[in-house]
Amino acid sequence: MSGLNVTVIGAGSFGTALAMVLDQAGNEVQIWAREAEIADRINEEHVNPSYLNDIELPKTIKAYNNLEQCMQSQDMVVFATPSHALREVGNKLKPCLDGHEILVTVAKGIENDTFKTMSQVLVEVMDGTTLEDNIGVLYGPSHAEEVGKLKPTTVVAAAYSTRTARIIQEAFLTPMFRVYINNDVIGVEIGGSVKNIMAIAAGIVDGAELGDNAKAALITRGLHEMKRMGAKMGTHSDTFSGLTGMGDLIVTCTSAHSRNRSVGFRIGKGEKLDDIIDSMNMVAEGVKTTKSVRDWSEKHNVEMPITNAVYSVLFENMDPKDALYKLMTRDPKDEIVM
Repeated sequence: MSGLNVTVIGAGSFGTALAMVLDQAGNEVQIWAREAEIADRINEEHVNPSYLNDIELPKTIKAYNNLEQCMQSQDMVVFATPSHALREVGNKLKPCLDGHEILVTVAKGIENDTFKTMSQVLVEVMDGTTLEDNIGVLYGPSHAEEVGKLKPTTVVAAAYSTRTARIIQEAFLTPMFRVYINNDVIGVEIGGSVKNIMAIAAGIVDGAELGDNAKAALITRGLHEMKRMGAKMGTHSDTFSGLTGMGDLIVTCTSAHSRNRSVGFRIGKGEKLDDIIDSMNMVAEGVKTTKSVRDWSEKHNVEMPITNAVYSVLFENMDPKDALYKLMTRDPKDEIVM
């Protein structure tokens, strides 16, 4: 397949890194930046001044601050905005689409109040313009700091049609960016979103110096919470043993690059959530996702004790050690119910 004309919506760290991957894969790449200064610097100096600013960008990547200007004859649009902004950005972009484009979201989260995954948000927003079969996601263990430096990375393309998943796979595939296909779109999204909650919990464990035993148990039982949520939503259990389940869970709970783990670590050290968020120039998706998933679990009566504990720490000012004690003193249970 010949290279595509691709626009990346969002010039944050991951959008910038993916623009580099798409360029290396032989596509013609545009990137939309909310700030005009960032677009100008990318075009003039081939560097993003705010994100991954130690990496020189290919001269072939063109940046725009105007949505209409970067949407000329596009074959694919990649949404690399924060999850809470996807609906707003999608609505703004919709008039620029003619319906033939493949739409890909890499945002990881569950929308507050609606409990929709990001692909479901796009399907709803693009109704009447883009068919569901033209919408997909790209998820997996892929910190922007490593993707941007072209370090070996493996991810998953999932879409509502196999044809679309294969187009996404081919568009992003490079020797250092390997892409698998999975047809379980919602399962992929649940794994890639809930793992951010578990990363906050892992960071709290590290920050409060609660030990490696506690973190290992948290990661393992966190996987069970993913599976419970997935089962309720009709997903495939095997998805959570893959890259967007266990793979993403491992890297996000253990890496120094993880924003969500960093938030948890600082909370474990005694900082307040509002102060932490104010000091960050990047979004920790797990904060908003914690609220969505906790509310969803209560509505559907799905047991998710770690999610509830993180919610209590983030939004009810529970002491992290008290939250752990509450988890440790729950009624005894079987590990696996046959």
